[in-house]
Amino acid sequence: MSGAPRETQRSGARPVPSVAQLLSDLDDERDAVMGLVRELPRASWTLPTRAVPWTVRDQIAHLGWFDGAFARAISTPLEFEAERDAVADVGSFVEAANAQVPEDGPAALAWWQDAALAFDRAAVALEAIDPKARLPWYGPPMSLRSAITSRIMETWAHGTDVADALDARLAPTDRLRHVADIAVRARPQGYRVRGLDVPSTPVRVELTGPSGDVWTWGEGPSDGQSVGGDAEEFCLVLVRRVHVDDTALVVTGDVAREWMLLGQAFAGTPGADPVRA
Repeated sequence: MSGAPRETQRSGARPVPSVAQLLSDLDDERDAVMGLVRELPRASWTLPTRAVPWTVRDQIAHLGWFDGAFARAISTPLEFEAERDAVADVGSFVEAANAQVPEDGPAALAWWQDAALAFDRAAVALEAIDPKARLPWYGPPMSLRSAITSRIMETWAHGTDVADALDARLAPTDRLRHVADIAVRARPQGYRVRGLDVPSTPVRVELTGPSGDVWTWGEGPSDGQSVGGDAEEFCLVLVRRVHVDDTALVVTGDVAREWMLLGQAFAGTPGADPVRA
């Protein structure tokens, strides 16, 4: 027997999660992804993922390397900035970073576990000293909370790639609210990385989370521009894993549809267009 979705506060009125709460959610998201590969046969580590030409091992290596990079950004910011400023080409840099992680799948997982622990310890230490500190990164500096939220988003996104390659499913949880929130706040990103003007028209978002709660952003439909539906589908669209037309999302208005076609919750260069189902 199902009941009506439970209404939650609007995003703007939602209490800001603490660093401890965010780290707990990040650890849970990591555990879910690591659980997909802990007992994986060695041959399965080389399975291709939808992020061609990356394998399952490459996805895990990527998560580990960037958890470690964030730990360095927190603990040794000047050294991290010098490392960042030496990057000439983002694509080559990401591939070179993956190559620094052990090639063996189980060893890559162990690398990630160590990097995750280093990140968590650095975050806890920084929060105790200066919770308002701005962290250097490959894009604009960010707050500690934003840094942790971005790790939740990336862990989930790459975790879905791993699950897909293994013909499994990463069970959706209300941690997706972090992913949805960063996706909404990053709406200008998809335009800016393509050299396009950011529309001034707001888009209302109303999503149903896995537990049945309704999450909303925006005060109400503006000029008929809105996106509504399943939170997991919304997040998959805005991490550019699924095309909006392959979902049941209800997208109303040209501005809202344009966002769903080019939006991306992550920084960097324009994400690849998702392959239609």
